[in-house]
Amino acid sequence: MKHTKYDQISAFITKDKTLIRELLHPRVHGQGQVSLAEALVAPGLVSELHLHKVTEEIYHFIQGCGTMTLGHEVFRVQDKDTVLIPPGTPHQVENTGAEDMRILCICTPPYSHEDTELL
Repeated sequence: MKHTKYDQISAFITKDKTLIRELLHPRVHGQGQVSLAEALVAPGLVSELHLHKVTEEIYHFIQGCGTMTLGHEVFRVQDKDTVLIPPGTPHQVENTGAEDMRILCICTPPYSHEDTELL
């Protein structure tokens, strides 16, 4: 399947405690080399510090603001910011704003719980 509808995709909690909706994932939709998901972090919440041993991620923030931990760096993020997360890099996000933080997450290879290591 190459076409999905947002309202027909169930959300789930990932290993890092983030609410995720897999917009396109080869395991679910049958094709592709990457996955695209929307992560939602409610105001005041923070994801678990974690890394992916194999997967490279790109986060594109589409709503909200907060802080991002990327390795030893901590910096502010807001809508329209984009962050590259190389494999093996510890990372987490914290929503410090008043609205939900929404992040588009591109993963290659596609996201898997097995590749997620909590720190």
